[in-house]
Amino acid sequence: MTNVTIISPERILQLGTAFWASKTLLSAIEIGLFSELAAAGPLDADALGRRLGLHERSVRDFLDALVSVGMLQRGEQGAYANTPETELYLDARKPSYIGGILEMANRRLYPFWGHLTEALRTGRPQNEARDGGDLFAAVYADRANLEVFLRAMTGVSLMTGRALSTAFPWERYGTFADIGCAQGAVPVEIARDHPNLLGYGFDLPAVGPVFDRYVAQNRLSHRVSFIAGDFFKESLPEVDVLIMGHILHDWSLEEKKLLLAKAHAALPPGGSLIVYDAMIDDERRQNTFGLLMSLNMLIETPAGFDYTGADCIGWMREAGFREVRVEPLQGPYSMAVGVK
Repeated sequence: MTNVTIISPERILQLGTAFWASKTLLSAIEIGLFSELAAAGPLDADALGRRLGLHERSVRDFLDALVSVGMLQRGEQGAYANTPETELYLDARKPSYIGGILEMANRRLYPFWGHLTEALRTGRPQNEARDGGDLFAAVYADRANLEVFLRAMTGVSLMTGRALSTAFPWERYGTFADIGCAQGAVPVEIARDHPNLLGYGFDLPAVGPVFDRYVAQNRLSHRVSFIAGDFFKESLPEVDVLIMGHILHDWSLEEKKLLLAKAHAALPPGGSLIVYDAMIDDERRQNTFGLLMSLNMLIETPAGFDYTGADCIGWMREAGFREVRVEPLQGPYSMAVGVK
């Protein structure tokens, strides 16, 4: 056996109780702590407790736990404030807010992950589709759940969209479409940086009003628009570049290959497909987030799984793409690019 990492008993216990810190952060987002501090400025524990409706028994431990994990800072006079990072990324009023994915983690994923052992034994999802049915139909049928889900997709895609905007030669192209676009964070980031482009979001019809509102808030309605459709039932948009982010990992191997084939059929000669996900490193040792994301697909989908860059290259070549390459984007995310 090679590359064995020796860890201490303390590290084992820390990992086994990591959900304590996770739920503390998720609850802070749920009660609006970071947005409150962004609006009101530094506040002491008593003032924060009154504003947020927290019991006096818990408030200091709660806030100091957030200080200890780097989510808050506390001044010499005992006033609590956001860190620069939480001020930027966890104030729900800012366009840089990424907390939507954490809202969904708290509301949906946290209880579902309590059934991971059952999922490991049965191979079945543990969410709204646990007893059968279509996850996306269930989520999209409820307006509140749909809004939470779409904000979550913005939270998990925003930084990757910004990285994608600079990592690809967009100046060579005129049109693009984001398949499974959710609110539209990725097409907005790309279109904002590249005025030469016309962009489209392709998703189920229920997403349209949310997408249009998000694009309008970013003042890009003149260059970014919505196309309603089901990517298993309809052809994909005929544009120069197609993007599939957080899409392939939802589906079985056969469905993955079908979507790649449909992308190849829709693109013109010389057009490009970009696939991004938290691709697992080829040795399956380093990208912990990608491996855990694949377990999340076990919880969320009947047959989805995450994959390595080498896997994606092979599937794209099989679909007919050439010049296929994998490049890192940001954090655990990478993109595979193929040319028709």
